[in-house]
Amino acid sequence: MKPGEQKLGDTRGRFLQVIKDGREMHDVNWTSGRILLSNKRLILAGTGGKRTIPLPKIEKLGGRFDVNQRIATVSDYFSIHIPSGVLLLAPVDYDEFEVDFFGALLNSEQFLARHPAVAGGVVQNTEWEKSRLKVEEEAVSMATVGGKFVEIRLDDIGDIKTGERTIIDQSRSVIEVEHSDDEGTSLQTYISGSERAVTFLYTLLREGEELSETSIELSETDKQVLTALYSGVSPFDIPDFLGLDVDEVEELFQRLIDHNVVDEIRVRREVQLNARGRSIASDAINEQ
Repeated sequence: MKPGEQKLGDTRGRFLQVIKDGREMHDVNWTSGRILLSNKRLILAGTGGKRTIPLPKIEKLGGRFDVNQRIATVSDYFSIHIPSGVLLLAPVDYDEFEVDFFGALLNSEQFLARHPAVAGGVVQNTEWEKSRLKVEEEAVSMATVGGKFVEIRLDDIGDIKTGERTIIDQSRSVIEVEHSDDEGTSLQTYISGSERAVTFLYTLLREGEELSETSIELSETDKQVLTALYSGVSPFDIPDFLGLDVDEVEELFQRLIDHNVVDEIRVRREVQLNARGRSIASDAINEQ
């Protein structure tokens, strides 16, 4: 390793270049070899030699490029976009390498954060603060210069979107991510940075949002309960609030628990919304 360089990952895997100079390579096959990752570069070492990709050359991540059956049968691979095309990378320990890889791309970046920008559906008068980010196994953590610590659990992301906002008289790319605190309160955190860093962070957080998405069929009563919980109504007050029988609400809670829309926090059927439930409740409110 070069001076100032730190090794972050060393594993086995497969790799290939699937797009070269704008042209799809259909007659390609995986090369097996060693995958090394540092805070400066990615090294792919196979029987045909060694290839080095400086991390600043990586432009974006993501997308499926199943140009032939040999690639299509691999469920987990990284799509790495570089100036000369697209590389596919399939490490043996995919999940562990993913944490190291996103960490290499993001942990040294400086961000701006507003936290909480929204709490319990109410816009907060918080300021943008310089922040540092750390990619962890199940979360993205941020520490601001003002002393705030923000943890965004990847399985607790209810909604995420990107856009442009004026920050300190400058238009910047911003990620708006909805999650919750330890008490289950719905929060929104706004995060900005360089366009490249925002692109990588959005890719990572979008994976978390996909863990929380659901396509289950819910009745209008189900949605009313979720909306009430989202608005801060206690689960014990739901029967009176909606004019429902206690037994009916108990059955409804159990159905929502079974569908992984709410989490049971006490045996007496005290529940709180999780990421899926918050997302559904937010959509239900917008439909009204």
